[in-house]
Amino acid sequence: MIWTDSLDIAICLYEKYPDIDPINLNFVDLKQMVIDLEDFDDNPEHSGEKILEAIQMYWIEEKK
Repeated sequence: MIWTDSLDIAICLYEKYPDIDPINLNFVDLKQMVIDLEDFDDNPEHSGEKILEAIQMYWIEEKK
């Protein structure tokens, strides 16, 4: 996965961290969680606030 795979990343985060509430997650922690995903293979520096926000919003939707 790469940064632009926002929905796929969100699904993986939801499955790996089912007890975490993404609404209260800061972007620094979210970025590290994405980088730590086994299937993630992109440059850690290629993320930005808009990408992290998209991942967070998809994750919130997955938890509903």
